[in-house]
Amino acid sequence: MTRALITAAEALARLDDPDTVFLDGSWTFPGGPRTGADGHVRGSRRFDIDTVKDSANPLPHMLPDADTFTAHARALGLNNTSRLIIYDRYGLFSAARVWWMFRAMGHDDVAVLDGGLPAWAVAGGPIADTIEPTWPEGDFQARFCPQRVADRVAVAAAIASGERQILDARGEARFSARTPEPREGMRSGHMPGAHNLPFTTLLHPDGRLRVSAEAFRDVGIDLDKPVITSCGSGVTACILSLALDCLGKESAVYDGSWSEWGSRPDTAIEPEA
Repeated sequence: MTRALITAAEALARLDDPDTVFLDGSWTFPGGPRTGADGHVRGSRRFDIDTVKDSANPLPHMLPDADTFTAHARALGLNNTSRLIIYDRYGLFSAARVWWMFRAMGHDDVAVLDGGLPAWAVAGGPIADTIEPTWPEGDFQARFCPQRVADRVAVAAAIASGERQILDARGEARFSARTPEPREGMRSGHMPGAHNLPFTTLLHPDGRLRVSAEAFRDVGIDLDKPVITSCGSGVTACILSLALDCLGKESAVYDGSWSEWGSRPDTAIEPEA
């Protein structure tokens, strides 16, 4: 698979391919998606972003190092030849985060199921009540790709130089500090000079991704310049990066996102858009 998105019909045709692995990347938080399809793609395995993380970092579900990621991927029975299809039960929410994690670890044969489990159900895909419990250990080997990840230092440099654009996936009310952050102890607002494209703008009502260059241009993004995506905790930023990838544009995800930037006393913040 060379595309970042795969339709339910295309994914269904790969169900019995021995090299194709479906990963359930469903995740939510208080205030996140509440509705979605029940069950799991038949034969799929669970990828939990709150398990596959840097456990030493107090920030939520931060990307682990390559060795840790390798161990988790092997425990899931994954190989470097595995053709991964990621989905979540909401349509599109956290599946993009799992897609980005594998891309950041050098595995490009990975796609997001467009519309997630609801689209799979509509297409007549088989659904199981449980996840596959066991499988043979894999030989996956992660290769960290630093160009796909941004840290706080990189974001500060982008603010100072203007060479990279910062694009925030949070809702406009949070971005403009009109509503408080849902996580305790965080300041409200946004990074100086950041642009705001709420991730919901890029979703169709049925949860499929709306790939639109105009949506990015409408909020001031120059698609010929590099982009760093950000959000609350590095999850929905990946939806923006997924859409950019579908447009043929690479981006980096600020892994710490507002959970890091908004919780520090030494980071510059603009309180209003």
